Amino acid sequence: MGALFTIFLSVFIAELGDKTQVATLLFAANSKLSPTMIFLASAGALVLSSAIAVLAGTFAKTYLQYIPLKLIAGIVFILIGVWSIYGFYKG
Repeated sequence: MGALFTIFLSVFIAELGDKTQVATLLFAANSKLSPTMIFLASAGALVLSSAIAVLAGTFAKTYLQYIPLKLIAGIVFILIGVWSIYGFYKG
């Protein structure tokens, strides 16, 4: 049960204030849309994207076990950060 809570808390904190949550907030601010439908569509999208991530992770664990995936993921996140900063200052 501890692992389940850790995963839940990690994903929950990572999702707070991200683009997905902001997009959902903006859809909910549209009075023409049903809050229930917004919730169902948003939750479904998150479930599907999580399922894809789990499948990709399972594939990676099976077929890429000798490649340092955490190192690669860290480098990719750094590159995304540098790209974002560059985009901000570029205008």
